[in-house]
Amino acid sequence: MKSILPRLVVAALLGVSAPAAFSAPALADSVKITIVGVGDIYAFDGGKVRGGFARLNAVAKAEKAANPNTLYLFDGDMISPSLLSGLDQGANTIQLTNVVPFDLAVPGNHEFDFGPAVFLDRVKQSAYPWAAINVEGPDGKPVPGVGHDTVMKDFAGVKVALVPVELDQTPTLATTKDWKFDPTVATALDAAQKARDAGADLVIAVVHAAHQQDYALQDSHKFDLIVSGHDHDLRMGYDGISAYVETSTEANYLPIVDLNVTVTPASGDKKRSVKWEPEFRIVDTATATPDPDTQKIVDQLKTKLSADLDVQIGTATGELDSREATVRGEESAMGDLIADALKAQTGADVAITNGGGIRGNKVYPAGTTLTRRDVFTELPFGNKTVVAEISGADLLAALENGFSQVEQVAGRFPQVAGMTVVADLSKAPGARVQNVMVNGKALDPAATYKVATNDYMLGGGDGYTALGKGKTLVSAEAAHLMASDVIDYIAAHKTVDAKVDGRITIKK
Repeated sequence: MKSILPRLVVAALLGVSAPAAFSAPALADSVKITIVGVGDIYAFDGGKVRGGFARLNAVAKAEKAANPNTLYLFDGDMISPSLLSGLDQGANTIQLTNVVPFDLAVPGNHEFDFGPAVFLDRVKQSAYPWAAINVEGPDGKPVPGVGHDTVMKDFAGVKVALVPVELDQTPTLATTKDWKFDPTVATALDAAQKARDAGADLVIAVVHAAHQQDYALQDSHKFDLIVSGHDHDLRMGYDGISAYVETSTEANYLPIVDLNVTVTPASGDKKRSVKWEPEFRIVDTATATPDPDTQKIVDQLKTKLSADLDVQIGTATGELDSREATVRGEESAMGDLIADALKAQTGADVAITNGGGIRGNKVYPAGTTLTRRDVFTELPFGNKTVVAEISGADLLAALENGFSQVEQVAGRFPQVAGMTVVADLSKAPGARVQNVMVNGKALDPAATYKVATNDYMLGGGDGYTALGKGKTLVSAEAAHLMASDVIDYIAAHKTVDAKVDGRITIKK
């Protein structure tokens, strides 16, 4: 805010006493508040050109140095999934972000991939506060260590309220056990109004939410700015009342908002007023020199990871496709390989795994020599191979769930082994599966089948509640890592010939 000293100096030069100067109409003061938001960052070392924690920290340091009135905000998803988080359950991300601590961190759904206990361990290791006003423990009370209130900041007399809200769909997308998640939009709107009533000049939502939820918050005009993660897009918008940014992914591009705030003090009958205008900037982190303190940690992590993972295990004779659109929308050779491994390693009748759990997002050309690193890149969540005995009716229900959101490229799309499935997407969700053959025979709803899957799905993740309706034969406590089972399968065969062979037929 402008100093009052220049006003006194001007008054003296004009030969006017200080009291007379104060009797003049109030002059407007101004302050610039910089908002740096980031979310959905997973790979500790980033890409070859941009992204990663070392470049992120360099930008954050520079913005803080340029403007002390900077808010550095995290809007969810870093503890998982990544190649390294499959080994250390995301501890590396806390170590790296502690170098330049956030002013506030809101958890995303991937913060719960390893369960609430691991998340709370990471919270304790953090040099910055975590908060989500719509998250409670099993008893319905705030979780110790995770803030449950709106956070108020003061910038030269301008009161800024930060409303931290988590995605309410998290129990479906991650392993939250019996934690409770209140509705994202309704909770945020209620908190915004309370913040205004408490005297906040600006209200900023820091949320992990889907686009439609972000736009509902913006359309309410209860917020001055929404800073959101989850959808991996880079978006900026301003409707003249509320501004919105979606913070992209991997810190490749950082959307920064400068709020130029003008405060006019109360004068006579006029009340104090606060007005602001946004200035949007996008920082391409390809232009950032990696922060040396962070890079030193990154280099140490690379050395350790290389020793653990750069071990050859076998060769793929055909092309393996793990691109997101493939594993979430059609039969994939990579999905077939993983499902075959689960079925073979457990002796189950069939295997089913969710395409969203396959994360490499690449094509391995025919003849590729596969390494442990490749497998952990594809399966970074640390999921375990479990086995359940369920009815044919429940298996059919599970498959219906798997094909229910193909149009949204949802992660629940099934990759299977031991069965063939015909699905008609012209039918309504829940009635799309037209034919299922299990090891050459028609699915019998009354029969019992041994199903290999992952512990996330067996617990109802991605909507697969039907898988948990039978008898668990191998629980997560007694299971192997999925990645380890796939590694062992490839190593035992030396050469794997996975290819799309008609297990899944999609009609439209």
